[in-house]
Amino acid sequence: MIFDDHFGSKNHKIPVEKNVVFYQELKKRIHHRLIERIDISKLDYLGSGDLTREIGSIIEGLIANEGVPLNQTEKVKLLADIQHETFGLGPLEPLLSDPTISDILVNNCGNIYIERNGKLQKTDVIFRDNNHLMQIIERIVSRVGRRIDESSPYMDARLADGSRVNAIIPPLAIDGPVLSIRRFGVESFKMKDLIAFDAVDERMSLILQGCVKARLNILVSGGTGTGKTTMLNVLSEYIPESERIVTIEDSAELQMKQDHVVRLETRPPNIEGKGEVTQRDLVRNALRMRPDRIILGEVRGSEALDMLQAMNSGHDGSISTIHANSPRDALSRLGTMVMMSGMELPDRVIREQIASAINLLIQLVRYPDGSRKIVKIAEITGMEGNTIVMQDIFVFDQRGIDAKGKVVGEFKSAGIRPHFMQRFKLSGINLPNEIFE
Repeated sequence: MIFDDHFGSKNHKIPVEKNVVFYQELKKRIHHRLIERIDISKLDYLGSGDLTREIGSIIEGLIANEGVPLNQTEKVKLLADIQHETFGLGPLEPLLSDPTISDILVNNCGNIYIERNGKLQKTDVIFRDNNHLMQIIERIVSRVGRRIDESSPYMDARLADGSRVNAIIPPLAIDGPVLSIRRFGVESFKMKDLIAFDAVDERMSLILQGCVKARLNILVSGGTGTGKTTMLNVLSEYIPESERIVTIEDSAELQMKQDHVVRLETRPPNIEGKGEVTQRDLVRNALRMRPDRIILGEVRGSEALDMLQAMNSGHDGSISTIHANSPRDALSRLGTMVMMSGMELPDRVIREQIASAINLLIQLVRYPDGSRKIVKIAEITGMEGNTIVMQDIFVFDQRGIDAKGKVVGEFKSAGIRPHFMQRFKLSGINLPNEIFE
């Protein structure tokens, strides 16, 4: 037996590090010989079952030619790893096939972390070297028609399953290529799942459903990894099938369930620095596409002005997300983004645009125990002087942390009947007054 689960020899007392190198070199040799043996152009004509058997047979012959004594478990592992190298994403494939993993963070070829149940943990997965990692990054990039090189050393992309990918390479990344993958489940969450996870309670879910159906403009706010995109997907579930939806994203990841959906995605500049299509360009174009609702994956720049103007000119029911630590911070950031448009608007005019466009703010937080919760649902009620007036409708009151490190608290109503209840009534949505008590 040459190597155990950690590729450390039990019989020959070879250090683990040397056996890891030996295994990587063995895999590299067999992989290169496999590429020399097979005709890549004919692979498309083979079914997946035929392809697996054909490649498996070739690899087994190559392993036998190496003269390395392997048990059946080691042969199966080596066979799978080489197939991943040939057709998949190499060492990342086992991580991508694990549905419990939400993030894969590759800091360099030998330093890979995952997030599972909201907790980061280091893995024993490694790449052969940084060139090997770079090959996998280039494979991801080529599949989505984007590029990454020294002239454009970072990029956003997505995998076939919708997972979001960010890569950054030297010279910007000092210790070698860095790859971050944000996973998305095969089945998107629904509101009942958020209730089961204690991210929201029944009363809040009824309010949020009503806000979508009554065509309120909603801004979902939160930090990185708080679940903004998940919340946006959940809210979109309540958009009627009869409406035409246009989604605009930097990297497409929204999972709309409706049939009448038009999905738009930005485009980076080409190697000559031309051909870029920004979110602002897409928002402007979307207004000419007769949308009933515009869903902006994340507002992050000058498109904020066009989004607010769309909300104020008959495109009610629009939804977007923004990075911010509180509802008040979200409004402040939104104002700053409007200034990035180049329009020299007075501060008061910008605030009036925001106050008249946005109806509801949803604030999300990820706690140290890995749980994600809606900590505040706030309504914008108008202006007082130069200040945008907001009132909380529901809040999460954290009381502390229990012995197991879990966050302890409860969702509370602020005891205020929202102004938008009149919109609910006109839309035929009737909620009991007890919800706000």
